[in-house]
Amino acid sequence: MTSLRLPGGSSVGLNVRRSPRARRILLHVDVYTGAVELVLPRRTSVDEGISFARSKTAWLQARLEEIAPAVPFADGASFPLLGKQIRIRHSRQLFDEVWRENGALVIAGDPARLQERVEGWLRAEAKRAFAPVAEEKAERLGATFRRIIVRDPRTRWGSCSLNGDLSFSWRLVMAPADVLEYVVAHEVAHLRVMNHSRRFWSLVDKLCDDVEASRYWLRTNGAALHRYGSLPG
Repeated sequence: MTSLRLPGGSSVGLNVRRSPRARRILLHVDVYTGAVELVLPRRTSVDEGISFARSKTAWLQARLEEIAPAVPFADGASFPLLGKQIRIRHSRQLFDEVWRENGALVIAGDPARLQERVEGWLRAEAKRAFAPVAEEKAERLGATFRRIIVRDPRTRWGSCSLNGDLSFSWRLVMAPADVLEYVVAHEVAHLRVMNHSRRFWSLVDKLCDDVEASRYWLRTNGAALHRYGSLPG
């Protein structure tokens, strides 16, 4: 990895990758992690690529500043839960237990496992939140689904398989409730129409209010949800 100096005085790591399909030098910033990648065509030298990256440091710094800071799940940190801020509090008690208390999520037990256990709690909360919404939407369409699966995908918030499995990102439980409802409605509508035709969007409109507002929220704020539970750097 090469280190690149930015105009503000800080440095950023630069991952260099060669691609036989690239037609020109590309500089890419991962909006989820803040990782910077320099993609080189087959016959472009690394020195030429680095020179190109140095000429784009002002642009690169602006892009990095747009990315929300990482928020590790640590004692004293906060995260959103369906529109409400929850503070993480570690308890020194020896037994392993998690509970809500006065607007806080209290994690007792080994502090080294705190991040893992907060994520586990959020995954369980997400599944509990998805189930009644999916059941209500499916009933309205006269449809059925097989099961709900909770995952952590990078490029999509939900999916519907041909056999009726509904998959969702657990991170949606940190979005406002109406945004979570929209994503569930979107995937439930696929139980009837497995494409994005006019008929499909008509079903989504029938299942939830203000579809465009929820889609806009995800475009604007969705990437920031992937910064929760991440380590800085």
